[in-house]
Amino acid sequence: MKTGNRVGIFGGTFNPPHMGHLGLLQEVLKKAGLAKIHVVPATQNPLKAPLEGPTPAQRLEMTKLAVGSWGEEFVVDDQEIRRGGNSYTIDTVKELRKKLEADDLYLILGMDKLEELSQWKDYKKIITEANLIITSRPGFSFPDSVEELPAWLKEQVEEFDFNFIELKTGRNVQFIRLKDVEVSASEIRKWIRVRKNVEKFVPLSVEGFIKKQGLYNPSKEKVGDFFAFTEFCGNFLMSKKSIAVRGFDLRNMSAPAEFAVVTSGTSTRHASSLAENLMQAVKEEYNLYPQGLEGLDEGRWVVIDYGSTIVHVFYDFVRQEYSIEKLWMMSKDIKFKDPTL
Repeated sequence: MKTGNRVGIFGGTFNPPHMGHLGLLQEVLKKAGLAKIHVVPATQNPLKAPLEGPTPAQRLEMTKLAVGSWGEEFVVDDQEIRRGGNSYTIDTVKELRKKLEADDLYLILGMDKLEELSQWKDYKKIITEANLIITSRPGFSFPDSVEELPAWLKEQVEEFDFNFIELKTGRNVQFIRLKDVEVSASEIRKWIRVRKNVEKFVPLSVEGFIKKQGLYNPSKEKVGDFFAFTEFCGNFLMSKKSIAVRGFDLRNMSAPAEFAVVTSGTSTRHASSLAENLMQAVKEEYNLYPQGLEGLDEGRWVVIDYGSTIVHVFYDFVRQEYSIEKLWMMSKDIKFKDPTL
């Protein structure tokens, strides 16, 4: 690689890789003037709970199949999969610094990730080794001044100029506005599970691989009886004194799952704690991780997706606001029993 090339780094789980990734990378490649972008599948994000689903090797293969149709500017980098264990961005940046004769590396992150970057391993070292490209994300606004930056970044600013920041480390941060992505990997996984057509959202080669490998199907081989599994979840939550535990048999309805459990905690922290305890209990009893997990950090509305059973753990105030149970008025109630009584 000749000196003068600008190389982007875009990491993620790619579970699965989809057209939203492609659109984002094509826009960033053009707007930031990058020569190449290394697409780096992670083994395990240390800030996220493990999920049931494809192995790291399968996610790597899907990424290769997807990127193969995107063009030679996009390169699949398997270093994090080869390393195994938790994936740390600083290790990837350092490795690329050794291998690539690039003027500069550009780490590509969504605006939501900029907020949490201070939780990453050696985050201050990252911004000495690479520039940042921050892309827009629905629900997040670009900063208009230094005062609107995350606290950890304010102290690093040398000069702030509209959508460009010079850092004291000699690196810079560039903000790039993109078209809102209308699809997410979690949504695609749900659609595949209920056999909804996803050909508009994933490359044909990836869709074929998913079907051939039987990915994202409900974990029936581990659970067996999902009605009994749902009872286990509900009974466990009752034993933890969560509020108003209710179960719903949705098999007579058109729904993305066969069963649902709804409960709530007295605070956002309590709701998150209930969800974490339930996931631990399920792992111990069934050796099963969720297929999807949303809202655990906030604790307002935690959704634990086990395929045929979906558990909703609310902060009680938020539960009253959404009244999600009304969606299932035509379903059958599942009566849980408090195992402590």
